[in-house]
Amino acid sequence: MRRIKEVIVVEGRYDKNTLSQVVDAVILETSGFGIFHDAQKRRLLQTLAETRGLIVLTDSDGAGFMIRNHIRGCVDPRLVKHAYIPDIKGKERRKAAPSREGKLGVEGMRPEILLEALRRAGATFDDQPADMPSGRIGKADLYARGLSGKEGSAERRKAVQRRLDLPEHMSADALLDVLNALMDREEFYRLEL
Repeated sequence: MRRIKEVIVVEGRYDKNTLSQVVDAVILETSGFGIFHDAQKRRLLQTLAETRGLIVLTDSDGAGFMIRNHIRGCVDPRLVKHAYIPDIKGKERRKAAPSREGKLGVEGMRPEILLEALRRAGATFDDQPADMPSGRIGKADLYARGLSGKEGSAERRKAVQRRLDLPEHMSADALLDVLNALMDREEFYRLEL
């Protein structure tokens, strides 16, 4: 598994699940067309683009290009790289029928195709193996700071999300990914809660 510096933006959870088996990176979902109506998520994308850079990896159908173009309009284009998957006819295993355009999406791509698309987009691969310890914030750190597993953790997470201007509907795991994109472990422990 290769570690990637940039935050990767995909359309939905199945895309995220597939990609997370191939690379170690912060992967955010647009919730399909939900990004069009989610100002908080658009601000988060701009912040992450400024901090780490973005790679947009959407399906190669019309909907994927609409989402990609929307992101182009709300995030500084100099901070965004675009990864494109090839047009491959077929259907994903979980679906009863192929998509309207009959093409496989990100979730249906083989790992080597996804890696090649990210390489061609100019992804910054970290040579450090993904399983080596780093200055990353972990679940134990969230627990130690009272942001998970304790009474009132959900309220404390919401307060942190408000302070950092993050979307309010984030799981503890999603918050962990975003915190790792925005700061290192030392900065996290200096963060006033």
